Amino acid sequence: MSDGIFIGGGGPDYSQPQNLSLKYANRHGLIAGATGTGKTVTLQILAEGFSAAGVPVFLSDVKGDLSGLAQAGSEGFKLHDAFASRAATIGLDDYSYAAFPVTFWDLFGVAGHPVRTTLAEMGPLLLSRLMELSEAQEGIMNIAFRVADEEGMPLLDLKDLQSLLVWVGENRDTLSLRYGNVSIQSVGAIQRQLMVLENQGGTQLFGEPALDLADLMHVGADGRGQINILAADKLMGAPRLYATFLLWLLSELFETLPEVGDPDKPKLVFFFDEAHLLFDDAPKALVDKVEQVARLIRSKGVGVYFITQNPDDVPEDILGQLGNRFQHALRAFTARDRKALSRAAETYRPNERFSTVDAIRDVGVGEAVTSMLEDKGVPGIVERSLIRPPSSKLGPIDDAARRAAMQASPVAGKYDTLIDRKSAYEILKGRSDQAAAEAARAEEAAEEQSVAEREFNAGRRYSGARVERSTAQPRKGTAGSFGEAITGAVLKELKGTTGRHIVRGILGGLFKGR
Repeated sequence: MSDGIFIGGGGPDYSQPQNLSLKYANRHGLIAGATGTGKTVTLQILAEGFSAAGVPVFLSDVKGDLSGLAQAGSEGFKLHDAFASRAATIGLDDYSYAAFPVTFWDLFGVAGHPVRTTLAEMGPLLLSRLMELSEAQEGIMNIAFRVADEEGMPLLDLKDLQSLLVWVGENRDTLSLRYGNVSIQSVGAIQRQLMVLENQGGTQLFGEPALDLADLMHVGADGRGQINILAADKLMGAPRLYATFLLWLLSELFETLPEVGDPDKPKLVFFFDEAHLLFDDAPKALVDKVEQVARLIRSKGVGVYFITQNPDDVPEDILGQLGNRFQHALRAFTARDRKALSRAAETYRPNERFSTVDAIRDVGVGEAVTSMLEDKGVPGIVERSLIRPPSSKLGPIDDAARRAAMQASPVAGKYDTLIDRKSAYEILKGRSDQAAAEAARAEEAAEEQSVAEREFNAGRRYSGARVERSTAQPRKGTAGSFGEAITGAVLKELKGTTGRHIVRGILGGLFKGR
């Protein structure tokens, strides 16, 4: 069907077409199932279907298998006969092999084009989640971002934040009066977490040029949507970094894209593999943020599909937003497993032909219990479906084919060279260098003074006697100057008899000639 994606065949003999309507593809979805039950193939055929319909796709390649989307399948493949037989069973008469347009991305810049963001774009909430900060430490992180904004200091990479935190620690008394307590211990703890993040590869994540979201939404001249594959095999060694980056990307799409209402097909489909990593030990504020994004981003034309082993890995409020379901087998070896299986079955509209619980437990590899939204967004009746075989290569491609795909991608050369423009680190370093230069100039000026000038200046700065008020009497026993002593003696003598004679003599001499 032209307005949908063919998923596979359902019904008693798997001959009834099962289609995902493009009109409701932005209502999100779930791909779940135990390890080895076929989740990766379902993800691969969905990516193929969206690309063929002109819808760009973003997905993470946790095991390296999805790189095969860039290369066509082959009749020499060991499963060719099985694929051809399955295609005939489900009525896929025009089944053929084909490659799809792929752009490879890699946070470490090895298996794909470098993908970066800036600290300012990620923001203090996600960054605090990434570094597992306490509430008090998160508060200091918010203060640092506020100060950077007010002082006009861009936060681009890790050294910007490290330098700013040093400045915050040095000026903590002033900042505490305005923003609340800034503890030097908390600043030190954040610096240690930044060092851990740096060791996990965070240096490569933060910087410029930052990822342009438009590069994820490219549609080729042939009308096929670009499939963006994030190499995540090494990234899984830092699961918090992986989950935070994908959540940031989802949040950026939500904040940046305009409202489009209910489009005929999505503008982008986002697959979030290993979704449980997003919610493990996540604070309520973060879960609320994910729920908000999942609820509202569909109006931006973006569909989000979570891939995980068990539906219980996704919080119930978010699970309720996922209208298109592809449930592979769940194993029920323990009482807890059986309860999880029952809860998963309860989320589907029942089918009178079979028990949903039994179907989820018994479906084989390549099969899935499916339910997709129908007219007016109503969930379809649950069906046991045989998933169609992929047209692209099943499994990874070699390094030479990957390099060729990278050279031919629309963003070749755009993100390869790191740009380090003036930001918080350079601004704070400039201030420090200026203060040091001024201190050096003052010291040099002092050394250039002559010995006499230094002694004179030192003498002027020193006063050994207490300065009294002009009307105050001299202290008893205080030694005055030599002139003061002579004056006092003269006045005392004038007050006596001899003094009076002297005065008369002087006055008489003055007036004698009159």
